[in-house]
Amino acid sequence: MTKVIGFDADDTLWHNETHFQEMQRALAAIISGHTGETSPIDDHLMAVERRNLRKYGYGAKGFALSMIETALELTGQRVSGAEIARIIAMVHHFLERDIHVLDGAVETLSRLRDSHSLILITKGDEIEQQEKLVKSNLRSFFDKVYFVLEKDPDTYLSILRREEIDPSQFVMVGNSLRSDIQPVLAIGGRAILIPYEVTWKHEMVDLPADSPEAFATLNSIREVPAFLEDGDGGRR
Repeated sequence: MTKVIGFDADDTLWHNETHFQEMQRALAAIISGHTGETSPIDDHLMAVERRNLRKYGYGAKGFALSMIETALELTGQRVSGAEIARIIAMVHHFLERDIHVLDGAVETLSRLRDSHSLILITKGDEIEQQEKLVKSNLRSFFDKVYFVLEKDPDTYLSILRREEIDPSQFVMVGNSLRSDIQPVLAIGGRAILIPYEVTWKHEMVDLPADSPEAFATLNSIREVPAFLEDGDGGRR
């Protein structure tokens, strides 16, 4: 019986990665103005982001620094101060913009909170994520909120122990196999994947093959309540 439901935030409850993709395309245009090449910068930027994760963590601020490093490296440091200012301005705009909640998120959370305890578990810069949560107007749906540096089995176990939750009674809902699905399955919980329209390469891993009963993929967050009701033998 599912008693507690965990929700990811970015690209599960509100749009996020599409804005990063927009900034990445703008960065590519800046770089191509110096190199004359229109080939994608994705792989180089991804490599820079991965090497910086331990220093900067997840979020727009770390992404800004990684974009600047990528621009400097790919242009042989020919990128101008004005162009670096454009990169910084893009990130400022991202941090200041409104949050657009995904269709069906409010209705789903409203329905589930009557029968389950809801926990938000999201990684990233705490100040940035807290601001997004405030702008989303979704805070009142959650009994607890956790901002974490990484989502791995130890992180999930620590949260569940603190809240005195049996992993077998916990299900995590998110858009990332790497962060929301695999680590929860590894500790004996259940997980629901709701793919977003685009996925950050860092979050791409293979689908789990050995936990079919504990794992499901749904098309929309709207499907979560009915899916859980069917799986738990009806609503409590």
